Amino acid sequence: MISFHQPVLLNEVVDLLQIKPEGKYIDATIGGGGHTAKILSLGGRVLGIDLDQDALDYVGKKLASDISGGRLILAKGNFGDLAKIAHLNGFGKVDGVLFDLGVSSYQIDTAGRGFSFLLNGPLDMRMDRSSGATAEALVNLLGKRELSDLFGKYGQERLSRTIAKRIVQRRKIKAIKTTEELWEIIAKAYGIKGEVSDFTRTKLSQKVFQALRIAVNQELENLALGLPESLEILEEKGRIAVITFHSLEDGIVKRTFLEFERKGLGKQVIAKPLTAGRRETEENPRSKSAKLRVFTKELNYE
Repeated sequence: MISFHQPVLLNEVVDLLQIKPEGKYIDATIGGGGHTAKILSLGGRVLGIDLDQDALDYVGKKLASDISGGRLILAKGNFGDLAKIAHLNGFGKVDGVLFDLGVSSYQIDTAGRGFSFLLNGPLDMRMDRSSGATAEALVNLLGKRELSDLFGKYGQERLSRTIAKRIVQRRKIKAIKTTEELWEIIAKAYGIKGEVSDFTRTKLSQKVFQALRIAVNQELENLALGLPESLEILEEKGRIAVITFHSLEDGIVKRTFLEFERKGLGKQVIAKPLTAGRRETEENPRSKSAKLRVFTKELNYE
């Protein structure tokens, strides 16, 4: 594993979190540890959380000296349980929390994880491969209407009904087990015959794949739980930074931060979400869809 993941909006995140020496920070989705490494370099202490054991193993080697020096603690877990994980690891009160949502470059580029639109692999898509239902289970067990609703709600897929219908027809003959088999079904629904470019395949596949990934990992439900828990353990003037990659995630963050403001719990640091500049999007295409929102805790704020 040469490179796990390139951090998005790195400088913007650390600037807006206002990292201070000996401050305590939680990276709720540590991934490849890029954001965490920067926070550590500025003198902060970090609790890094991730569901993906591969990510924890990678960061454990990459930042081994920080772990041995007591500046970094790694914990496997779901940020839906953020407060509990924080208390168990001595981070009961913190100066900042970062959520970098979505799927990592490593996960997408590893065929065996089942996230890739382009590489054939098992239909897994679990962030935590030790538990939970796989995408294969959902594809082969959900009813036609359930699949259609899932693709429509979580993927905003315009051909959700057609794709769901073709999935049900296909699995009557043979169980759907791989990403390639799922792509073939999507391609037929769009009337595609023969080979297509990687760009076209990605464009046509990503909504169905996104919907399955979100459902498998209960991403939106856990985000809705994790944001209030992060506020609970935040020190006064502490900050929450969230990087989202699609409108469903961003909508939850926006509504939650507005609700926090309505209750007088603080304010949004920036009026509109920050996006990556041209240079970053050229160097890291994944950053094109990234949006960063930041909230600061100020009790009795009006």
